Amino acid sequence: MGFADAAMGPASFLSEFYTSFWWIPAGVLAAALAIKLPTIIRLWTDPLLRAVGGLLLLACAVFVFVAPSTIVWVNRVTGVPNISAPWVYSLLTAFCGSCLVLIIAWRDGLPEHSASTRRATRWVVSVYGGVIAALWVLFALADVPVERTRDLDTYYARTPFMREEILLYLLAHTTASLVTAKLIRNWIRTDGLDAWLRWGLKFLGVGYALNLAFDAAKLTAVGARWTGHDLDWLSLHLAPALACLSAVSIAVGFILPHAGQYLHERWRIRLAHRRLRPLYRLMRTVHGSGVPPVLRASAELRLTRRETFIRDVLLPLARRTDERLRERSYAAALGLGFGPERARALAAAVVILDAVEDAGARDTGHGPDTTELLREIGAVSRALRHPDVIREVRARAAAPGDTAAVTE
Repeated sequence: MGFADAAMGPASFLSEFYTSFWWIPAGVLAAALAIKLPTIIRLWTDPLLRAVGGLLLLACAVFVFVAPSTIVWVNRVTGVPNISAPWVYSLLTAFCGSCLVLIIAWRDGLPEHSASTRRATRWVVSVYGGVIAALWVLFALADVPVERTRDLDTYYARTPFMREEILLYLLAHTTASLVTAKLIRNWIRTDGLDAWLRWGLKFLGVGYALNLAFDAAKLTAVGARWTGHDLDWLSLHLAPALACLSAVSIAVGFILPHAGQYLHERWRIRLAHRRLRPLYRLMRTVHGSGVPPVLRASAELRLTRRETFIRDVLLPLARRTDERLRERSYAAALGLGFGPERARALAAAVVILDAVEDAGARDTGHGPDTTELLREIGAVSRALRHPDVIREVRARAAAPGDTAAVTE
């Protein structure tokens, strides 16, 4: 069995699902655009976000119009056989140029802020705009009467003017992929990158490497036709699979830095809200009730309301705390092997519990400074999650032999 026969095994399997195969990356890209859309609308003034949204929309359009059913529909509506070819080639060329412009602006700054970015952007727009215009001129000059929905690149590989059009779009795509891949590779090596951005760039790098493999498969199949050989399976089966994988990887690469940072921030807020629960419950016993529920409150609002409630209840309570007990508790926590920061949180938890239990104590009006205590409510709340440790600290603080052992 030859290499081509072996390759046709999995390739034939993909071909059986060819009609729906192209919709997989289109669906992924549409989902990525839907995820990104609320942020784009909310921050519409951000040109990079608008550019990402436009890029995803353009990529989605490529896979919608490259589907065989859409190709047939466009040809029928216009009445021009194979007019889908320059249309799809133009979309693909525009997508390549847009990717290149976005990567340049993303890395080097917006065009209005950087002279080098302005020059690079003008160069890319003029070159790829010229390529798109040339694609339509070449199609108008070519004679392509037989409609081909899947194998146009190889079927017309030796046809005058169409031959040049196919080569032009493939070379434009290859050039953009090479330059973009090099920019991404150099950017990944930069120190101090955010982790989400670095992972996004890695997915982009994989996507553009797959793009180059797509170009290699297409060029090899077309070149084989020029020399009288038949390697159409590379263009018919392998190239579509590579294009789909590339589109998914690129979509993830553009979305991951923004989505990852957003999800990380959501998780941080929810975690902070949950970590305040022990201190919040303690303050509820002092106040008699908790924070009134608000329908459809955001995570930020719930966290702010919980923090405000805790501080409002804690402020008068903190003025009744025993400073000497705090010093003894701090020394006791240090003696148990805790670091200074954790020891301060444990000492604060001890004096707050003492003030809650001694409900009859009166605010003298000139109590200790409560600024640090109110600022460190998160650390105090985490300390309250360990009642056994607090009991041990209280016991050591109350022991006669430890009352003088105060260490900073």
